[in-house]
Amino acid sequence: MSDPRIWRQLRRHKVAVASMVLFGVAAAVCFLAPWLTPYEFDAIDLSRIRQPPSRDHWLGTDDLGRDLWTRILFGGQISLLIGLISAAVGTGVGTLVGAVAGFFGGRTDALLMRLTDVAYSIPSLPLLIVLASFTQSAFMMIAVIIGLLSWMTTARVVRSEVLSIREMPYVEAARSVGARNRRIIWRHVLPNALGPIVVGGTLAVGNALIVESSLSYLGLGVQPPTPTWGNMLRDAQSTMATEPWLTIFPGLAILLVVLAVNFIGDGLQDALDPRVRSE
Repeated sequence: MSDPRIWRQLRRHKVAVASMVLFGVAAAVCFLAPWLTPYEFDAIDLSRIRQPPSRDHWLGTDDLGRDLWTRILFGGQISLLIGLISAAVGTGVGTLVGAVAGFFGGRTDALLMRLTDVAYSIPSLPLLIVLASFTQSAFMMIAVIIGLLSWMTTARVVRSEVLSIREMPYVEAARSVGARNRRIIWRHVLPNALGPIVVGGTLAVGNALIVESSLSYLGLGVQPPTPTWGNMLRDAQSTMATEPWLTIFPGLAILLVVLAVNFIGDGLQDALDPRVRSE
């Protein structure tokens, strides 16, 4: 990532750059919510139930008179944290499994890849629903569970990359001077496999946001009054036709952030691909 050619190539990907700006602004606005809105996310005002967007309430109010703009900001904090934490967990586990399997090969590789195949064969959403019912909807536990059920693709990609890296001359040179396997993996193998790891981690954020929204929509995610974009959609489903703003704005937040992280992943994939940088 320190190669200036990577940044030059990334800057050429205008959509990825715009997506980085959008994601950064969205994250900053959400985490600065206490200073950007005069309302509390759970402040009920029964005299202002289901009001359309206005000067006092930019995005309107919900069925309890709560300011929708405020709830989207505070809900974004939870949704983004779940996405980032689960992506970090899933990418970390997948990187570890893939690096060990690819570097050592043989029986270790066979065992870890069969474990990956077994994990792939388990339907993730039903398992998530079962596990989420035991977490008492704690957002940290939900994030960890999503991460632990989404490491398999990263493991396969990292293993494939490590299989080629371990045959490189610099790895052989490290072995010849007596470097330990752990040092070789951390100092030589993983830094050179960073490209697919970063891209996979970026795309995992968007996937985690969708999974969390699905769980919350089913009533198994973070529970009200704590808002997330998913449970806001669930709360608004009965009034889609009469008060569409209650559905449009949380849905738009999910759409824009997921699109942004996916475009960022596309840009990073091009920037970190040596074949593209050499053109």
